[in-house]
Amino acid sequence: MERATAARTARNNGPAHPNKPADPVPTAHPDHGEEAEPIALELLVHGVGGTTPEEMLGDPRTVRVSGDGTAAVHRRTDDVDAESRPADHRDRPVPEAYVWSNLTSGNGSRALWLLLLPFMVVNLAHWMRPTARRAKRAVRTYGLLVRLIALSLTVLLVAAACEIAIDLTAWQCAGTRACVDDHSWLGFLAPESAGGGGWWSQPGRRLALAALLPAALTGLLWYLSHRTWSAYESQQPLPHQPDPEETSRNALGRPGFWYGRRLVARLRAAHTAAGLLTVAAAVGASAARYDRRAGGPALLDVLGWALEAALVAGGAVVVWVVCRRGRSENRLDRRLDRTLVRRLPLAALALLVLAVLYAGWSRPGWTSAGRLPGNPTFGGITLVQGALVLALAVVATHIHRTSPDARTAIRGLGGPAVAMLACALGGVMSGGGSQRVADWLDGSGSPGAGGSIDGPPALLTWQASVIPPLLVVVAALCGWLAVRTAQRLRRELAQVPRDYPDERPDTARTRRIASTRAGAALTDRVPLIVGVTSAATLLLGAAALIGAWATGEVPGEAAKSAPAFVEGTAETAQALGSWLIGLGFILFVTWGRRAYRDPSARRTIGILWDVGTFWPRAAHPFAPPCYAERAVPDLTWRMHTWTRATGGRLVLSGHSQGSVLAAAAAWQLLPSVRKRVALLTYGSPLERLYGRWFPAHFGPAALSSLHREVDCWRNLHRPTDPIGGPVRLHGDCGPQVDREPLKDPLAYGRTEAHPLPAPILGHGDYQADPAFAEERGRLLARLRPAVPRPRPEGAGAREAAVGVDEAPAAAAAPEATAGPEDPGGRPSTAG
Repeated sequence: MERATAARTARNNGPAHPNKPADPVPTAHPDHGEEAEPIALELLVHGVGGTTPEEMLGDPRTVRVSGDGTAAVHRRTDDVDAESRPADHRDRPVPEAYVWSNLTSGNGSRALWLLLLPFMVVNLAHWMRPTARRAKRAVRTYGLLVRLIALSLTVLLVAAACEIAIDLTAWQCAGTRACVDDHSWLGFLAPESAGGGGWWSQPGRRLALAALLPAALTGLLWYLSHRTWSAYESQQPLPHQPDPEETSRNALGRPGFWYGRRLVARLRAAHTAAGLLTVAAAVGASAARYDRRAGGPALLDVLGWALEAALVAGGAVVVWVVCRRGRSENRLDRRLDRTLVRRLPLAALALLVLAVLYAGWSRPGWTSAGRLPGNPTFGGITLVQGALVLALAVVATHIHRTSPDARTAIRGLGGPAVAMLACALGGVMSGGGSQRVADWLDGSGSPGAGGSIDGPPALLTWQASVIPPLLVVVAALCGWLAVRTAQRLRRELAQVPRDYPDERPDTARTRRIASTRAGAALTDRVPLIVGVTSAATLLLGAAALIGAWATGEVPGEAAKSAPAFVEGTAETAQALGSWLIGLGFILFVTWGRRAYRDPSARRTIGILWDVGTFWPRAAHPFAPPCYAERAVPDLTWRMHTWTRATGGRLVLSGHSQGSVLAAAAAWQLLPSVRKRVALLTYGSPLERLYGRWFPAHFGPAALSSLHREVDCWRNLHRPTDPIGGPVRLHGDCGPQVDREPLKDPLAYGRTEAHPLPAPILGHGDYQADPAFAEERGRLLARLRPAVPRPRPEGAGAREAAVGVDEAPAAAAAPEATAGPEDPGGRPSTAG
């Protein structure tokens, strides 16, 4: 009866605020005396793709005890009042499930985040910096270069929108009779020569009207960034001050790491201003060039020069803002540069309005022909991006040499390689959109090759034409990987029978197990794939830029006077590249449309964001929001308040991406609480993915510090798991954390314990292995129970800020010596 009443109360009261400490829960039941042993808690954190609390807790009856519909902590209905009945949980921990899947795969609008994919990728490049040792200036330069690359991607996206709306539609199609005849809805924009002649027929006015589309796109990006910050990243971490005696030196343990409001606000203002200035330049610069050539009124000529000077000054201010300041992590930075954040976008908007008014001034003699002046913009953006990526590679190499690590992906060049791929994605999206709109407007013609309109800049066609040779390189790389996988398969075919020595051989079963192991090992080849693809993209992109600038024509037209083989190759590459880039763009849009309507497809896309949006927005403010800035404070607050209220033991249990969240939350704990927490990870990518690609934050030194700072840590992994793997700490620390690889499947053939064939589990269902319960029990046994004592007078302000009592830390310390069965495996000096 009491349990049902407690469950109803929890449901009626609703979720607690994630940042508000829970009321203390009594640790002793009246029937058990005041000194009853505190209970243990197992806080489960699921991995990529998400799951339900019922599946995590193994009970159809669950109750939300804290949180909201986006992320919350759940318990079994029978365990809601477990703290008041500690005697009922002496032999097992109370399970709690932290469910965060809605942070990445919620409603259908999340599918629109696919359009922000290049921004997300370049933001990852910021966090892929190699481990640095005595290279602070190089580290700051690395962050600066990534932020500049991110800014160029914003300019590229808005420039593509300008190309579609202003150049292809308002300038080329609306000014051509054949195109207007096919698209009657453009008739009100057409000049007299094209069958129109209304007020909007002058080129400047058409450009001013078309500028509304890219300006609206910029405003939408600003709105999404502002709204997602409030929904995801506004959760403040625990308000503790850094302790000078704190042993953790990892950045993820700093107070301000998961709260980057100031930087995101500055970058949002700068990128919004950059987008608006790009639109203003597309409209105003074209009118200014006409005024200078036509020898018109001197006033318009002066206004044109003044507008262009203002645009250049505005661009310089934007670059200065991006370069001026990076992240501030050593403290919880609540300050906001309100003057800059408000006035910079407003000033850019004012310049856009002035440019629109200037372009809309009557110029009766102005006619539109060919492409819009200023099309070399795409070539300039490409050149700047290539130079920045090369500079980033030089800086990354220098940083890597200060603290070399053989396990770092691509020898420290992971960040530059990923930044190059982000630029390539931006180019594919902008080029694909422009070419598809040009094909649609031109009907049966071929833009740039005898059609009714000239189509997009030649560079975009050249970039599409290098896709077929890039695919040839990727195909050759895949063939090499297939050969290496076949070699690995032969080794595994010989190894599997040795792993099951007492079983009768079964060729089909052996091959299935060996194939799964060989396929899982392909994950370790990803750095090679990324490195080769990025290098080939850089070289082919440079060739496309040189070809476009040298000829000024699309590849097929430029090769007309070349030998027949060269001409045929160029025409084939152009046609195939245009088809491929169009197919990719259509698939991209239809995938997003399907994800908007189909929850299962939306969950698949959510898995991509689980990996890609773990990191805060440090380089690009329009990237999808960082769910960890909500999840990590949630977990940290829960562990602090529960241990303070009960003095009990806590096992933080994380699977897959949940293990990364668990590690980040453990780093954020105060030392007094961290020493009362055991960490259990399984199917964890902490070293295999994060340690190799993000060595500055999850490298060997960082993971070794985590091992020292939590009370104990054990990691489970399987050779059939394509995502999780061992932590691989140096020296004696490795075996202390990593258990020997688990058998998968648990049984080779049919046995009395497994009368039906045991499944190959791979990345999932680690709890089904007996080793899971064994390791969890050993972790709980290592953590000594503690009963909270009254807080001593004169406690430090840091502990007062969060209400954590240091007294239980001593009582909760591990045994003075660690035996051979001790999962922590090291002696403790705590009293």
